[in-house]
Formats: sequence, structure tokens, C-alpha cells
Amino acid sequence: MQKNPLSMQIDVDAFLPATDEEKEYIVTMRPASTFFKDGLKRLRKNKVAVVSFFVIVIIALMAVFVPMFWPYSYDQMLGMVPGKPVDNSFINLAPFQYGKSETVRIEQGEKVVPHIFGTDSQGRDYFIRVVYGTRISLAVGFFASIIVLIIGLTIGSVSGYIGGKTDLVIMRIVDMIYSLPDMLMVILLASVMKTVLEASLAGTVMEKIGSNIISLFIVFGLLYWVSMARLIRGQILSLKEQEYVLAARTAGAGGNWIIRKHLIPNCFSVIIISTALQIPSAIFTESYLSFLGLGVNAPMPSLGSLASEALNGLQSYPYRLVIPAVVISLIVLSLNLFGDGLRDAFDPKLNT
Repeated sequence: MQKNPLSMQIDVDAFLPATDEEKEYIVTMRPASTFFKDGLKRLRKNKVAVVSFFVIVIIALMAVFVPMFWPYSYDQMLGMVPGKPVDNSFINLAPFQYGKSETVRIEQGEKVVPHIFGTDSQGRDYFIRVVYGTRISLAVGFFASIIVLIIGLTIGSVSGYIGGKTDLVIMRIVDMIYSLPDMLMVILLASVMKTVLEASLAGTVMEKIGSNIISLFIVFGLLYWVSMARLIRGQILSLKEQEYVLAARTAGAGGNWIIRKHLIPNCFSVIIISTALQIPSAIFTESYLSFLGLGVNAPMPSLGSLASEALNGLQSYPYRLVIPAVVISLIVLSLNLFGDGLRDAFDPKLNT
């Protein structure tokens, strides 16, 4: 029967449950996902960030594995053999050139690994020194960022959660450190601690690492945690007013437990992004300190110290300055682009 359009009677057929086919047609279903998985999907769509990531991985793998099978060492002076006169033919070789003894070995049918970037003024293979310098710069950047993360995360979370006078005192200390000229303080602290640490580390296990590297880590721990602390504090201040934090307090949870279990996990996006962007800053700082002679101890190379040594023969061998400069630029650019990709992928404010 056709229903009267003016009737107030309810059409029961309109309230029948939808079938599975109708639900699939009306609602687009997708498998359950997490914040991390969604961020990775967005990151994979960013081609620049993906290419930058693979560039970083390739450089890091080369810095780790190439010295394992390369026949030359970073401190090996090829022209100096015990019991034999010094062979000056290894000094200042151009790329893919050989010394006299190597030329003789090649004529005899032996295989000699070429000097891809030539040799320096002391007859050391420049390619392996660049590889070792890349390893040192990456290691310093990574560990310095971990130190900054630990200090900044601890101080920022405590300051944001406790608030009150504690937050006021910590933020004034942060403002004081921000007001200091970065470059000047880094140079002064590195030079002072280098002198102090050289005497105290003599005869210890830490002497092999070198006083300059340890002083670099101390400088980062003293000066570069403030940005991370302010970011974490801002996140904690907004998160601690959420209902789940109030529920945890009501259930009797302590502040330490709430920070570790609730607040810090919800700051992971900020932590990941800030740490990724801190690594290139640490590498660049180590490079210019090494350029000024405050970096790694000789004969161990870093990219900054290689660039500094190249200034002595800039007109005759300009490629010795260009090579470490290009490697530094490539590492810093790749890390910055990858950090920007992480920010675009994991920052919730950019994906709303």
C-alpha cells in the first residue's frame, strides 16, 4: 500500500539495520593504525626526505665499513718505512696517482689500491682521512644530540610539570644562557676545558678519546640543552591539564610516573623532530671548532680539521678544501631536509 504523504505514521522499513554490503558501500573502512605508522606513511610520500635519509645511511655505512678493508690507515705515512730512506714521492700526490714504489709494484703485475683523493703533505692517504673525519663528525653529532636530549628532556619535563617557583628559576637560567653569545662561549669553554682536561685525563682510559672531544661534549651539555628544554616544557604545560593526567593523579599516581608514562610518550613527535634537527647543528659546531684547532686531537682527523689543514696549500691543492667542505655540506643538508620531513610527517598541528 502507498503511504499517505500527510500521514504522521512512522515508516518502520526506514529503520531496518543496514546490511554488511550497505555498510561497505556507505562507509570507507580502513585497517586500524597508530600515530607512528601514519607518520611513516606521510614520511614515505616525501621524496626529498626519503632521498636525504638514504644519503645519510650511505655516508654512515661508508664511514663505518670502508676502514675495515681499506689498506691504508688515516695516520699511515706511506713514504716512511722503518729501516729505509724516506720516499718523498708519496707527498702531495694528486688523485689516482702513485708513489715510486707503488709504480714499480704495478709494473711487476701487483694490484695497488689507488689513492682516490691523493695524499696530503705528510704522505697520508687523503680518502681514508676523509672517511675517518666523516665518522668522527657523525659520532660527535649523534652523541652530542643524545646528551642534549637527555638534559633538555629531564629539565624541561620537571620544569613544566612542577611549575611555580621551580619553573620560574629554571626559565630564568634558560634566559641567561640564551643571552650569552653562542660562538664566543663555545670557543672560550672549549679552549679552557681543553687545557684543564689534558692534565686530568693523562694516563686514563679517556685519554684515547682525547680532551678536545670530551670538552666538546661538555660544551654541548652546558649550552645547547636550552632549546630542547623549552620545547618539552611547552608541551608538558599543555598536556598536564588533560583529563587522563587528572585521572592518574586521582588514582594516586606520582609525578615521576605521570611524566614517564603519560607526558613524555605524548611528546615523542617533538622529541624526534628536535633531535633530528640537533644533529646537523652539532656536526657543524664540531666542524668549525676543529677548523679553529679546538676539535679532535691530531693525528685523528675530522672534516673541520681537514679543511683547516687544506688552507696551507689552497692555491696548489684546492680540492683538499673542497672535498671535506662538500661532505660537510652534504651531511648537514641531508640531515636538515630529513628533519624537515620528520616535522611535516609527525607534527600533529601540521596534519589537522
